Amino acid sequence: MSLQFISLPRSTPQPPTGLIVCLHGWGANSEDIASLYPFFKLPDYQFLFPNAPFPFANSSPGKAWYDLRMENMYVGLPESRELLMGWLQSLESITGVPLSQTILCGFSQGGAMTLDLGLKLPLRGLVVMSGYLHPDLVTTTKADFPPCLIMHGRYDQVVPLAAAVKAREFMESLGVAVQYHEFDVGHEIQPQMLDVLRNFVVNVIG
Repeated sequence: MSLQFISLPRSTPQPPTGLIVCLHGWGANSEDIASLYPFFKLPDYQFLFPNAPFPFANSSPGKAWYDLRMENMYVGLPESRELLMGWLQSLESITGVPLSQTILCGFSQGGAMTLDLGLKLPLRGLVVMSGYLHPDLVTTTKADFPPCLIMHGRYDQVVPLAAAVKAREFMESLGVAVQYHEFDVGHEIQPQMLDVLRNFVVNVIG
């Protein structure tokens, strides 16, 4: 298995200021989240939008990092975890940008993957939108975690707001520097969330 991805490099020949990797949610795909690219307003950064490796049972274009149906809950997670880890570690050779200048962000299931893998890699920052913690997330004694931005809708009926609070408390217990924001929205990405994301990226990378 390998990850297919959309790459949106800078339009100028100068090297990118940093790399931003965006993970889509359950049943979406890389094209869905790549369509938001103009709203990020970060022209000096290279963007990568990987497709999750598994098909989504309810829609042929949709992809999944693992199954979330009750009868198959979390099936595929170990495979996606290993695949995404290897792919992220290969990005410097592909893009020329080190992990120390890379932001990993994700929405919903992609946010859960961001929390899962982001604590194990020397990334510059993590962004979690409408995400949650995996129940088997392994804690670590590493001391220098990347800062983390957690954003969530107060009216999210897919991933309840309590999941964001739990994620924040978990990250803070590890000593992670957490920025936490709630919005009057549901399970969605709104422009005001991307404004906060942009400020976070500029502050942590420059």
